[in-house]
Amino acid sequence: QGPLQESGGGLVQAGNSLTLSCEASDATLSVNHMTWFRQAPGKERKFVAAVTWKTGETYYHESVEERFILSRDKAKKTIYLQMNGLEPEDTAVYYCAAAKSYSGPYHRVSNYDYWGQGTQVTVSS
Repeated sequence: QGPLQESGGGLVQAGNSLTLSCEASDATLSVNHMTWFRQAPGKERKFVAAVTWKTGETYYHESVEERFILSRDKAKKTIYLQMNGLEPEDTAVYYCAAAKSYSGPYHRVSNYDYWGQGTQVTVSS
């Protein structure tokens, strides 16, 4: 097992909601921010939302900012992605990532030090 553990994926109908969780299982893990990415079959991994660990500021891709809510629980070292109004276009493997420091744009995959194994989200029409 890696340092990030995702859960909560599944199959839902369009219009429904799903909440993903990502726990940093290593208590010594130093985190500046944590982020959700997603990757659809045959597509590049894309930024969904990020949260800064110290202040809890959140940043969203424009395609989800009206529907998804990202939060963090510092005591549990866990982030949550509440996904509302799901659409078939949201179908993808969702990955959690963590960065030890800020080294550039949140959407840049190469800026992250740790990754989860991914959790599948499938939205049926």
